[in-house]
Amino acid sequence: MDAMDRKILTELQLDGRLTVTELAARVRLSVSPCHRRLRDLERDGAIRGYRAVVDPAAVGLNFEALVFVTMRLEDADTVSAFEEAVAAVPHVLQAQRLFGDPDYLLRVAATDLTAFQQLYDQQLARLPGVQRLNSTLVMKHIVDEGPLPG
Repeated sequence: MDAMDRKILTELQLDGRLTVTELAARVRLSVSPCHRRLRDLERDGAIRGYRAVVDPAAVGLNFEALVFVTMRLEDADTVSAFEEAVAAVPHVLQAQRLFGDPDYLLRVAATDLTAFQQLYDQQLARLPGVQRLNSTLVMKHIVDEGPLPG
């Protein structure tokens, strides 16, 4: 990956709907080489996909929490079962395995506090291998899905 590839990635992170012609103009490259580089970045996995970023409040998800998960056991079977189960919970927007304690961080969206409490009690607390959950509420997003540094 060279400096031109990084410029292409930076521009696409700012606006994923750019046409190849617009992208080529922004990175000062002709269309054909830009298109070739773009295909290579997609093929090599540097670009994992394209999607719309939806405002949670616009779809009624006005409540967000970060849930820290401490596991009872961390053997391969328990970890695998937990990760598979948490990936199937639609209100979990992100799940990250951490070093140290806690073991996982979940970003969860719900309509309100009551819906979060039900999700917490009925789904999250019952995930395989969970010893303890600790949550905190998100007050405000300062940087949300910012672009990776070039």
